[in-house]
Amino acid sequence: MISLSSEWLDRKGHHARGWLFYDAECGFCTRIARLLLPILERRDLALAPLQDPRVASLLGLRQEELLLEIKFLSPDGRQYGGADAAVALAHEIWWARPLVWLAKIPWVIQSFRSIYRWIAARRRCSALNCRVRAASQKM
Repeated sequence: MISLSSEWLDRKGHHARGWLFYDAECGFCTRIARLLLPILERRDLALAPLQDPRVASLLGLRQEELLLEIKFLSPDGRQYGGADAAVALAHEIWWARPLVWLAKIPWVIQSFRSIYRWIAARRRCSALNCRVRAASQKM
């Protein structure tokens, strides 16, 4: 079990088999996170915002790196980001496993990654000063 307090879920010291971390300042990301919440909870997986200060240390990443893409910390402790996080999460959901099978084809996973980067680069931040765009321009 991986423990992290999640203010979004309003639970302190919540334990879960794995965690999906999302950008809480992104309306698009937040809507998807809310849609996924009941699906994740049934599988003892949890959500937490990337902006939570504990997430950077848990994942061993700088704050600027966190906001570039979703992160998934799997039940076995492996970390995934972006399209790879979506595929790893799909592995935990029986009806989403065809995505995992498709991702084993090299050109398909590359396409998933390209599509994810394209969407991530075009999402709108709700914050006045978008830290995502600033971080992506530095890299």
